[in-house]
Amino acid sequence: MTSTRSSTASGIGRVLIAVYAVMALGATARSLFQIATKFDEAPFAYLLSAVAGLVYIVATVALIRSGRTWYRVAVVAIVFELVGVITVGTLSLVDAVLFPADTVWSAFGAGYLFIPLALPVLGLIWLYRVRIAEGRR
Repeated sequence: MTSTRSSTASGIGRVLIAVYAVMALGATARSLFQIATKFDEAPFAYLLSAVAGLVYIVATVALIRSGRTWYRVAVVAIVFELVGVITVGTLSLVDAVLFPADTVWSAFGAGYLFIPLALPVLGLIWLYRVRIAEGRR
């Protein structure tokens, strides 16, 4: 990706970036509020939501930026997100005691209309398509 405009930020990629930005804002704001007002109720869950918010921020920025390094940052952030959603989603259903309060990734993102589960899958598909379109296999 040597152009001044990131090819990940064109076409449907713009929609993907917009959804990542909304998730970044929502997850970060929610976690900061929960940490500030009721941290002692479920510290692990609220910190995990803050981590999710940070991952969404990194993914958003990486998808907007151009270049090979930013492409790799996007891939790493989105793979981390997918692993987090699957892990936390599974654990929250198997052992609810671990999560006395919901996180962004609890129950595979049920509280966010399962967008946290679908988003990394769509993000990785988009990144793969961009890579193929640019001829870097």
